[in-house]
Amino acid sequence: MTGASAGLGRVYADRLAREGYDLILVARRADRLQKLGEDLVQSYGIHADVFVADLAASDDLEKLVARISDDQSITFLVNNAGTSTLGSVMNSKASDELSMIQVNVVALTRLTVAALQRFRAQNHGTIVNIGSILGFHSLPISSIYSGTKGYVLNFTRAIQEELAGTGVVVQLVAPAATATEIWDIAGVPLSNLDPSTVMAAEDCVDAAMAGLKLGENVTLNSVENEKLFAEYDAAGIKLLKASQTSRPASRYKIAH
Repeated sequence: MTGASAGLGRVYADRLAREGYDLILVARRADRLQKLGEDLVQSYGIHADVFVADLAASDDLEKLVARISDDQSITFLVNNAGTSTLGSVMNSKASDELSMIQVNVVALTRLTVAALQRFRAQNHGTIVNIGSILGFHSLPISSIYSGTKGYVLNFTRAIQEELAGTGVVVQLVAPAATATEIWDIAGVPLSNLDPSTVMAAEDCVDAAMAGLKLGENVTLNSVENEKLFAEYDAAGIKLLKASQTSRPASRYKIAH
């Protein structure tokens, strides 16, 4: 489980430990990870292995990829680690841009593929990729973050199609605003948001895990009308089919 030291990752760790899972807790902050591991062992009697890694650093990422590839006991991967910097792209820093791409896209991809190669051979395993509602719709202040989460959306959906009919389960979780530390990292204080639009991290994870048990491929934690996603998905398929022609659209008035 990545990003385990805070926010959704910390709640996922608690919920999975409660269900009896032994855990590999991955994050940058060793002190938080160690304390979390000790608490979970004491509370639930499980085994918790602390794996300190900065997924923005290639060397750390590859060490974790190797662990996931080689450890036959791993059957459940939660790709929760993520980072965000909100604001105009005109004022963005290269370091922030690269960090978002490295953690939200590169690390998630490498870890997903590493797990899938073994899960598929065993025809068993579960992967949960944490996306965002901003992967469906970008805002002027979220161009890069939304771009990375749009990748998570399309990458995960394609894998789901590829694995259809197998024993491997891949879930996309797409929360909206959630009360975690990512807002401080992003530069937008949580206090700036309307409290009625912000979900507690515990509720977000509990809904995601309930969605997994219901067999949802895509869990939109706060969306009451589940038909909205079906309509969105159907519109995307319709658009894709409409694009499958060799002729430019008539509005461009290109003569042949």
